[in-house]
Amino acid sequence: MALSPSAAATQQSPEAATAVPQPRSAQELLDASSPSDWRTPDPANTLYMDLAAGRVVIELAPGFAPAHVANIRTLARERYWDGLSIYRSQDNFVVQFGDPTEDAAARKPIGSARPQLPAEFTRTSEGLAFDRLPDRDGWAPEVGFADGFPAARDPASGQAWLAHCYGTLGAGRDVAADSSNGTELYVVDGQSPRQLDRNITVVGRVVQGMELLSVIPRGPAPMGFYAHPEQRTPIRSIALAADLPEAQRTPLQLLRTDTALFAQLVEMRRNRRDDWYKVPAGHIDLCNVPLPVRAPPPAAAAE
Repeated sequence: MALSPSAAATQQSPEAATAVPQPRSAQELLDASSPSDWRTPDPANTLYMDLAAGRVVIELAPGFAPAHVANIRTLARERYWDGLSIYRSQDNFVVQFGDPTEDAAARKPIGSARPQLPAEFTRTSEGLAFDRLPDRDGWAPEVGFADGFPAARDPASGQAWLAHCYGTLGAGRDVAADSSNGTELYVVDGQSPRQLDRNITVVGRVVQGMELLSVIPRGPAPMGFYAHPEQRTPIRSIALAADLPEAQRTPLQLLRTDTALFAQLVEMRRNRRDDWYKVPAGHIDLCNVPLPVRAPPPAAAAE
């Protein structure tokens, strides 16, 4: 007996019945996101480093380093870094910028910024919203994200801190823990140097423009400091987004790390199930979790 058209349409071959649906790609998930999955960085906590090659956008972390961030805001408003340079590029480690003058008396004046700041290596984890990853970490009892930054915490001590991942912005210091004033900053552009965690103040992270820093020619071994001033990369300006007219700002949205979408993206990266991968890892490192950034869609940009 012939099947009716409706019955024929619903009858499946054994192959079709057992076919595993192809998982959606990360980009497909992001394309299907809702506006509430995204946040706009605060202009008062966003730095623009303008180089000849383009703009590096940095989000500051006042929730972890309030004294440093306040000083950095002052330095940016008073245009401390304008005309200075990236004077160090150490292979698989960091690029560093500021004033490389060794004689303290001859360095560029820091204006009304504080000359010395307290060490802000950690903060209390009490009251801190923490989006924990499911996997263990060799550097901390728990790792995840706080305020959108890669972070770690220790329930036993009640302390939390920001992690040195690719793109992390830190404040250089001397031997004394409180010898930083935020004028000498570095960006991690190599394998995550997590041994620096809790030994130096992390003040933020690059959210756009890492490709401009990662291609800067390496300085000589062992530390990457350039031997000649002409090898340095000039800094045209470093300014707070809040101090620039709207037309001169870079519109960006960052994916919130406290969303179901972000959890899906983390799991997708923990266990790759597309055809190319044969063995799912079942694990993800904190510094291997991507933090998506996008230009606002037209409707959002117009609001």
